[in-house]
Amino acid sequence: MQDMGIEVLLQGNNLQRLLGGLWVTLWISFLSVGISMVAGLAFGIIMTSKNKFIFWISRAYLETIRIIPQLVFLFLFYFGLARGFNINMSGELAAIIVFSLWGTAEMGDLVRGAITSLPKHQFDSGLALGLSKGTLYRYVIVPQVIRRLLPQAINLITRMIKTSSLVILIGVVEINKIGQQIIDFYRTSSPSVSLWIYGVIFCIYFLICFPISAFSAL
Repeated sequence: MQDMGIEVLLQGNNLQRLLGGLWVTLWISFLSVGISMVAGLAFGIIMTSKNKFIFWISRAYLETIRIIPQLVFLFLFYFGLARGFNINMSGELAAIIVFSLWGTAEMGDLVRGAITSLPKHQFDSGLALGLSKGTLYRYVIVPQVIRRLLPQAINLITRMIKTSSLVILIGVVEINKIGQQIIDFYRTSSPSVSLWIYGVIFCIYFLICFPISAFSAL
């Protein structure tokens, strides 16, 4: 009889465990995304400041986040800072902190680019009408910025969801870790189990990310 690794999903509570791992993945991803979108909007506005000190601090933060791989930051926070300073930090919390810092930097740069691409007369006209800077940004600048950066922001969101798979390397039991545990248990009795389990995980990521990506084309 042909080996059918897909049957492994229906044995015991394997499917339930896989869905539980999916919940951990989504929780880490979407919480990080939510923090990044809000903080990134504020950071992008700050990056447009003409103050040289603020400009260089912002650039240093942005370039540091871009240059250093997210995996290194995960190790630094979870194995370095948490263990080195005896801080009780779970892998999930370390992942949320790292992905939020990354997402804030990337989102901030998108916001900065969208703001600087707006015609200068919109700023001058708003200030000439007596609008405060806060009111000008709230009712004139930010709504336009959101429309301009929506496609890039959605691309960032899908990247963050996919990159969340790195948390397996700091011991977080998410969908990839559960999948690996199932594969290890059935490797001998069902040699093709790897193909089916990772195939299912592939489909799950696609079903999550494709609708989000398609939304940018609307």
